[in-house]
Amino acid sequence: MPNFLKTATAIIRGERDPGQAAHGLSLCLAICCLLFAASSTLLGQSLPLASPQAAGMDAAKLAEIEPIVNKAIGDKALPGAVVLIGHNGKVVYRRAFGSRSLVPNVEKMTVDTIFDLASLTKVVATTTSVLKLIEDGKIRLNDTIGMYIPEIEDAQAKRVTIRELLTHTTGYAPDFDLGVKWSGREGMLGALYKEKLRGPSGVKFVYSDINFIVLAEIVQRVSGKSVNVFAHDNIFKPLGMANTDFQTDLDLSPQAAARYAPTENIRGQNNYLGSKFEGDEKTGDRILRGAVHDPTAYRMGGVAGHAGLFSTADDLAIFCQMLLNGGRSNGRRILSPATVSRMTQPIVVSERGDTRGLGWDIDTQFSSNRGELFPLGSFGHTGFTGTSIWIDRVSQTFVIFLSNRVHPDGKGNVTPLRAKVATIAAAAVTDTPIEKWKAAEAEYSAKAAAQIPLFREHSDGAKSSASLPKQVQVMNGIDVLERTNFKLLDGMKVGLVTNHTGRDLSGKLTTDILAEAPNVKLVALFSPEHGIRGELDQEKIEDAKDPKTGLPVYSLYGETRRPKPEQLAGLDAIVYDIQDIGTRFYTYTATLRNVMEEAAKAGKPVYVLDRPDPINGENVEGPIADADKLSFIAAHTVPVRYGMTIGEFAKMINEERKIGADLRVVEMSGWSRRMWFDETGQTWVNPSPNMRSLTEATLYPGIGLLETTNVSVGRGTDTPFEVVGAPWIDGRVLAAELNALGLNGVRFVPVRFTPKASVHKDVECGGINIVITDRAVFNSVRTGLSIAAALRKLYPNDWQIERFGRLLVNAEILARLGSGASADDLLKLAEGGRSEFLRRRWRYLLYK
Repeated sequence: MPNFLKTATAIIRGERDPGQAAHGLSLCLAICCLLFAASSTLLGQSLPLASPQAAGMDAAKLAEIEPIVNKAIGDKALPGAVVLIGHNGKVVYRRAFGSRSLVPNVEKMTVDTIFDLASLTKVVATTTSVLKLIEDGKIRLNDTIGMYIPEIEDAQAKRVTIRELLTHTTGYAPDFDLGVKWSGREGMLGALYKEKLRGPSGVKFVYSDINFIVLAEIVQRVSGKSVNVFAHDNIFKPLGMANTDFQTDLDLSPQAAARYAPTENIRGQNNYLGSKFEGDEKTGDRILRGAVHDPTAYRMGGVAGHAGLFSTADDLAIFCQMLLNGGRSNGRRILSPATVSRMTQPIVVSERGDTRGLGWDIDTQFSSNRGELFPLGSFGHTGFTGTSIWIDRVSQTFVIFLSNRVHPDGKGNVTPLRAKVATIAAAAVTDTPIEKWKAAEAEYSAKAAAQIPLFREHSDGAKSSASLPKQVQVMNGIDVLERTNFKLLDGMKVGLVTNHTGRDLSGKLTTDILAEAPNVKLVALFSPEHGIRGELDQEKIEDAKDPKTGLPVYSLYGETRRPKPEQLAGLDAIVYDIQDIGTRFYTYTATLRNVMEEAAKAGKPVYVLDRPDPINGENVEGPIADADKLSFIAAHTVPVRYGMTIGEFAKMINEERKIGADLRVVEMSGWSRRMWFDETGQTWVNPSPNMRSLTEATLYPGIGLLETTNVSVGRGTDTPFEVVGAPWIDGRVLAAELNALGLNGVRFVPVRFTPKASVHKDVECGGINIVITDRAVFNSVRTGLSIAAALRKLYPNDWQIERFGRLLVNAEILARLGSGASADDLLKLAEGGRSEFLRRRWRYLLYK
């Protein structure tokens, strides 16, 4: 074959970039374009090809994509990917990288690979279908769910609007409980009818698959067609998206599945039953291929509003260009220009000013695939399997990133890679004046700023009307146990893991309660860090005897941090009652893990008497702990602030760490996830010597991260975790640096203080006082990372950054901090892990 034909063919296959290949070979490019057009039917692509220079982009800049994608593949962040970039109505970059499959066979990635789009289904299929019905006058944005699904039992849920469904402000949970077994549309409807809102609608952005499952059901009830049929007839077929559809045949033959990118090896999982999979009978591998990865969509038969769509990069390019064209493609109108404009206008969805469009993401914690340069006001979405779209109307550019990062083991992470690719794409735009981007950002900012006060006013009103009674009284697990006359422990010899925080509402210690219970025999006590009375702040604590009961107190913070077999031998059960603080590096969770592990070995049940997460059970902040760095100060792969009660945490580690304990959680009565400790009606008891108030507990996830470095966090003062300082810090400079960031809900005041213990004992320090001004929008970990970034910037020769990793427990975040990344950059990098944790966490939650 002549060289120019080889070059043309390589471009069509995505093996070479047209900008790199052209270099004056006009004949090659002409033939390449002809071949490309001729192949459109085969590959499902109708957008014309152009060299980057001809379309207004920098080819050399786009060439930087290849090495960063290949590096990520080499780092095992993903097996392979397809990247397609469009500009001014033409495809300027279209490449396949790495492997489509690694298990059971290695296959090379190709540009025509069909990917499981995961949550891109929400915008490509469901949102577009809903907007089509809206512009056709069939439904309205302010219509309520109850108008179309009257069978829903929750009266509050019936009042949720289409607009709130599209913007994830309904109050619904992130997903249905996977522990409740059902299948098919009828099974889903049964679950939906009973599903209750977790909070008032219209006041908080909580990304929820249920929202889009409901929207798809409304599409079906209004149009008479299921969402897959409606989207095919009204979107995919008119656009010529020949390779885009829901895959309802979950038993595809190997031949039919050949172009599909496989996803996860689901060996041992029980959410994908009753189907054939590509695999290995000897190893038990079960690889999803051509069957939807999302377990809820899978049990709905592959058709759902939140996931289930499959497509190629070429088909998605047609869709993106349709939106940039104002709803038209190849002379066919899918949506009106007014509908496209309305769909992508910013809507404030949080008190701090996060924005979504109708269905689309604009500026939230999920927007990392925008990269660093596309203007605010551009829009996009991501998918859990490693897919994303980002679209910028100002420069007429779109970026499509498709991968199967969950193949084969579910552990890939493309969050930073997607952001880098988008940043390079934006940097390669040469024909859009920067003034146009600035003007677009200014227009966006004005629209968003105007909405924030209105959102806060609405949010305050809704929260007030939906709030719990002022005199609410939350009963802890020990109170519930007392109320039932200790029936669960009737006739048992028990060991109690506790400290001074284990007490009932009257203040009576759990130790004394169980010792006096007529039908329970308390025979041993076990104490965590700080001892049975919570007064000791030392490295090792010895065994002792309880002066009131005369019982032995076995220390779990001494020579051993686990109960010994001989200490468990005479017990029928172990009871755990300690107040947690909701932060990963608080050691009581590791004590619980160790107790559960030893109890499982000894065949003893563990009863966890549940208590509130004092800093509420909704907010989740910070990076996930690296699995290879777990320790006594990082008990499990959870974020810094994990938003779970100790009972919920116990359920998670028991299953995910395969502990196998006979775990029984005695649940609280009256507690809800949005509650802070001061809303429970309970008395604050310092969980440890330096955790003296709810304010300090709120600050602890972020400020506590710093205490293993060479700065004081206020230990040895009257306000631990409310101050940060060192002899070499100028408090005025540090406070000015941090206040300039405009962090929500917090201000920084320069101070001088002299700690009487711990770091810089008896040495005067300059520093800052951290003042929470609005805890509803305050993000503790963002604050802690912002302080760390400022210390690295202002005091690079003084601050010992390498010691910051001890509690951070995330090597990638630490490395990026060391290279100068901001807190926002670090949290964007961590968002993929946080989002996956939220998905894991849901099944273990006990309270609404």
